[in-house]
Amino acid sequence: MRTAPATRRAFDRARFADIADWLAIAVAVSLPWSTSATSILIALWLVALIPALNVGELGRSTRHPAAALPLVLGGLALIGVLWSVAPLRESLSSLESFAKLLMIPLLIFQFSRSGKGMKVAYAFLISCAALLVLSWLLTFFPAIPWRYARGGTRGIPVKEYIIQSGEFLLCVFALAHLALDAWQKRQWRRAAVLAAGALIFFANIVFVATSRTSVIVFFFLALAFGFQRFRWKGAIAGALAACALGVLAAALSPYLRERVLNVIEEVDDYSQRDAETSTGYRLEFWKKSAHIIAQAPIVGHGTGSIEEMFRRDAVGKSGMSAAVTANPHNQTLSIGIQFGLLGVSVLFAMWIAHALLFCRPGLAASIGLAVVVQNVVSSLSNSQLFYFAPGWLYVFGVGALGGVVLRELQRSGPSPGIDTASGTSTDPSQRVAGSAFTHPPSAPQ
Repeated sequence: MRTAPATRRAFDRARFADIADWLAIAVAVSLPWSTSATSILIALWLVALIPALNVGELGRSTRHPAAALPLVLGGLALIGVLWSVAPLRESLSSLESFAKLLMIPLLIFQFSRSGKGMKVAYAFLISCAALLVLSWLLTFFPAIPWRYARGGTRGIPVKEYIIQSGEFLLCVFALAHLALDAWQKRQWRRAAVLAAGALIFFANIVFVATSRTSVIVFFFLALAFGFQRFRWKGAIAGALAACALGVLAAALSPYLRERVLNVIEEVDDYSQRDAETSTGYRLEFWKKSAHIIAQAPIVGHGTGSIEEMFRRDAVGKSGMSAAVTANPHNQTLSIGIQFGLLGVSVLFAMWIAHALLFCRPGLAASIGLAVVVQNVVSSLSNSQLFYFAPGWLYVFGVGALGGVVLRELQRSGPSPGIDTASGTSTDPSQRVAGSAFTHPPSAPQ
């Protein structure tokens, strides 16, 4: 029989766990809108979460690759300070970019016990829908008084077009999954409304805020959508549908055509005249990064060494060759400069582990795979994990939805590798924190 203090501790932990759930939902609401609000809410979420943890059980629960590999990458960044060629101040400040990855295991474990994991995804979708409405209003009625963010333009109320189009693209595919589910259940009206919502989000990307990266991501997300729903035939159909929609969108939107064709012009200007263009700088940074990585291919130059290595490479050069940056606009190169092939291997292993976690049926898995695919493809031209909004979107998307998927596995009843008595996996690699949180049991979602 429990003693009174033990019962009180369990109650307190359950209360803190519930608060942490709602704060995570609040983070999802704030993410499309405000960096400051998101930062504050993340801090409050972490403060509420820590008292709800059982440290011993949490430690045993990090055996799952989806939870362990972000810790490995964060740990590599920490010890990478020891051999960094950068000034100590730059090395230590770079740790902030990796710190967010340490939140993925906590979120996975939190929502493997909680019944509110999908509410995080729905909160983000609703928040983006509100942003979509404002975006269209400012597009059609530019006289509406609105204080834009720095560099903001018509139709982009907050932050910037790359972030907005990336967030809206995730909403397109989330709504597409929901519409298909409704269609399969013969809920025709619901399916039509959800499909219309997906098209409105897509139209905003095409006509208002087009990111050239999002054009490429759209194709791969369509491929993943088709494969997850209908396997290889679906993947082929998804690819063909993406190409057809892309051609139609380009025909209808001069803005989209201009954005895409500018890439060709910028590459030509860079190669022929060494012109300073956005694409040209990326190509220059990638070329330099490959050269820098070759100087220390195994363990790299240490945490925070990117800018220092670019400074050294720029000595005696001029023009674009003398450009110095702390961001080579490619996640793999960013990791490779700092930690060589060792770091790149851990990064790829983490992405693969997260993708495999979501390669199964279910809405949470479908949306989770879209989050991973978007991050991986976008990281070809940006250091997505190191940016604020895309990085935290990946962390909370993988963490919350990964927790939902593992929770569903726990509660799926008799199946290979699942202990039906305890509701937890008998496979150590699949075992999650059944008792890492003292969350009160709740109904399956």
